[in-house]
Amino acid sequence: MDLDDVDLDDVDLDDTAARLGVPVEDVDRVHRLAGDRPSAPLPAKADAPAILDRLAVRPDDAAEIMAGWPDPGSPLWTPELRWLLDRSIALVRADLGGHGWLSPGPELPRERGPAWRHLYVYAYLALVDVVTGYHRDHGIADAASWATLADLGRNLAIDRRMRREGWPVMQSWLTLHARGGVYELGRLQYQRGGTAIDLHIPESGPMTPEAVAASLDEARAFFPRHFPDEPYTAFSCGSWLLDPQLLEYLPGDSNIVRFQRRFELEPYEEPEGLDADVEVLRFVFRTLTTPLDQLPRRTVLQRAIVDHLKAGRHWHWRRGRFPI
Repeated sequence: MDLDDVDLDDVDLDDTAARLGVPVEDVDRVHRLAGDRPSAPLPAKADAPAILDRLAVRPDDAAEIMAGWPDPGSPLWTPELRWLLDRSIALVRADLGGHGWLSPGPELPRERGPAWRHLYVYAYLALVDVVTGYHRDHGIADAASWATLADLGRNLAIDRRMRREGWPVMQSWLTLHARGGVYELGRLQYQRGGTAIDLHIPESGPMTPEAVAASLDEARAFFPRHFPDEPYTAFSCGSWLLDPQLLEYLPGDSNIVRFQRRFELEPYEEPEGLDADVEVLRFVFRTLTTPLDQLPRRTVLQRAIVDHLKAGRHWHWRRGRFPI
């Protein structure tokens, strides 16, 4: 799709916000941050199925994305949607190489159809060539690039499993991948920034000590090689997986407990804007609306989560670190 015909100057922010069904402040933010910075074109529609396959997008999600493709003249794509897509791409592209959390735009009413539901997926697809070029400039192998970017397919699958009740795919998290801010190396993902590399734990199989150790060793070599000007001294992580209360329920040789033992925890502080109980339900059960009595109890972890919450207790989001 060619977005060159999007009129950047003649934008009525109040009208655009009303048509998108979002607060005008959200539209104003995109307008300010993107400015007149360059966007990037989507891949040719004929090439999209192969790209989606490389990004590990499942057939059902790929079919939906293709059905909503922003073809010229498509009745699914109103002028305000085309404007938002163009400026969201520009907003993220302007921070290429950045590694902080970044919202690409407002959360849209996704029930209005595939163009609305997947607008930020189309933005991600437009940025694939941009970020792989950034990777090549830093000597990063194609295999690492595509392993990292394939988190799109994983997140779309999670979104579908959650019946789209609490996993807006492109909102902030995947802009890290699209800017070169996060890398998947074996079992773990690594986010650049500051003096510590932040660890993230994707849904990709058992978190065995051997898999974790191999991933950490890979990261110890990866970052000095590809980002020699960024002197990291520690690995850090923020997660409910680091909550010491889990020790009350899990055996000492469990993967989670052995992962916890790597870290020195920071003093507990209530995180702003983050509910650890919600995050636990989101990650362990992939639902935010199922009553506790109806959640599965097949594993020790599932039983621990449910019993803890039914007892009126709460889970905590903890941060910790250990030297590289």
